[in-house]
Parts: sequence; structure tokens; C-alpha cells
Amino acid sequence: MKRWLRAPAVQAVLGLVLAAYLKLVLVTMRWRVEGRDIPEAIWAEAGPVIVCFWHARIALSAAAWPMDRVRAGTAQAPRALVSLSPDGAFLAAAIAWLGVPAIRGSSTKAWDKAKPKGGAWAFREALRWLDGGGGLAITPDGPRGPAEQMAQGAALLAARSGAPVLLLGLACRPCSRLSSWDRTLLPLPFGRGAMVWDGPVAAPAGADRAALDTLRLDLERRLSAATARAEAMLA
Repeated sequence: MKRWLRAPAVQAVLGLVLAAYLKLVLVTMRWRVEGRDIPEAIWAEAGPVIVCFWHARIALSAAAWPMDRVRAGTAQAPRALVSLSPDGAFLAAAIAWLGVPAIRGSSTKAWDKAKPKGGAWAFREALRWLDGGGGLAITPDGPRGPAEQMAQGAALLAARSGAPVLLLGLACRPCSRLSSWDRTLLPLPFGRGAMVWDGPVAAPAGADRAALDTLRLDLERRLSAATARAEAMLA
């Protein structure tokens, strides 16, 4: 059964079903947003940007990007880093239907030649996209965790590209929790959602490994705080 479910055609159909469900959920959700001026300034500049949110909140993330402005040419077109795992194919299909094409590969392995996971190629493609003024969505604890522990990918991309990083805390009520490694949230229709923005954060020029690790820890702390704030707004 698992092999059948991971067939490309089945993954494409499942992705379409998930995308249709998420469109319904996100349209019927009543949102509270804190820090809206932060992304507004970034969209207005239409320059490169990296947006980070935890992997468990990925089903809510499509609500954050102003697709109407993307279609009008007044905001950055988005791409999302998605792993090369079979489950990643299903997710890539779903987010593509929602208007966010995927760059496949794990940014966490971009510099790890001992464990090639498409990371080096994905890292180069992400840099090209940012250099062209695009927006990049990253779940910095994906694809395998540990949950809410940030890998180095976002900090390294920020340093190499010069793009600012935005932290996005997301929460919803009611929701179901999947039995995945990060207990992914699945929002239910006609619920409440909260969105908390923080940033922008820039990588220091000429950052070495120590500086990048300091940046990573700061981004992790701020993203966790934004997520906790989003949860508190719905309590």
C-alpha cells in the first residue's frame, strides 16, 4: 500500500486533494495578524526575502504570501524548499497547486558531501532564485527534525544571498495533529488563525561559521517566540 501511495500519479492526485482542502480551510479561517507592517515593507520593496516557519505549521503558510500582489507583479514570486523524500513529492504537488512551486532538496545538507540529498543543487537553485529578487519559504527544522530546532540552511542562505530573513509564527484552532515526527497541524474549516511576524534579520557581512551559528540560534529563538505568541493569541 505504501509503495502504491508513493507512485508519482497518486502523489499528484493526493496533492491536488490536499490543496483544495487547504484553500477551503484558509478562506474560511478568521485571522489575527501581528506585525503586519514587517512583511508589508518587504513586499513593497519587491526584493529577495527568506521566510521561515516551523515544519509543523506548513499547512497554514500559504495564507501568509500575498498571491494577489504576485499576480499583479507588485510582490516577490515565492518558491519553497521541499525535501526529495517520497512524502515531499506529495507536499510539493500540493503547494504548487496553491501557487508556490517547489525547489526540491534539503537545504540542511547543502554543505554535507557525505550525505548527498539534493542539497547542493537545491542550495544553488535557492541562491539563484534569491539573486533574481524572488522570495523563498523555508521550514528550517525540516525535513526530519528535530522539531523546532533550526538547521544552518536559512542562516547560510541569508549570508550568501544578502536577503533578509523574516520569522513567521503560525497557529490555528481547531486543528488535528498528525502522527508525524513534528506532529504537523492540520487546520479545520471555519476556525481561527494567528500569524505573528518578526524581523527582518540580516546576516553579518563576511560571517564565519561561528557568526552563522550565532545567527542560527537567534533566528531559532525568535521563530519559537513568534510561534508561542501566535498560540497565545488564540488561547
